[in-house]
Amino acid sequence: MSPQELTSLISAVFIVGMIWLRTRMHYAQRSRGRLQLSSAGRIYFVVVLLVLAAGWLAAPPLAHAAWPATPVSPTLARVVCFLATYYLFIAVHRMIQAQGVSVFKAAEE
Repeated sequence: MSPQELTSLISAVFIVGMIWLRTRMHYAQRSRGRLQLSSAGRIYFVVVLLVLAAGWLAAPPLAHAAWPATPVSPTLARVVCFLATYYLFIAVHRMIQAQGVSVFKAAEE
């Protein structure tokens, strides 16, 4: 694995962590106990991983197509795509919350 790919991988893992923490904070305020993923939450995070994987593959060619005269590094294109994914999933979480669907639920003890 090249250093550029390692940087992209670390960025992707960081984005998953940021999405996890940001989403979880919305539910920690409502309940005092442990939280666990709901079934909708599992789907939510699988979709996050799929979007990140698609971004990993599609970002470099899309960046080259958008700016053909400018050499854009694949790492930069991927990191920008990962950041866009983070902001996209803020909106996705708000939409599913508005429909009454929870990503996290209180753990049953």
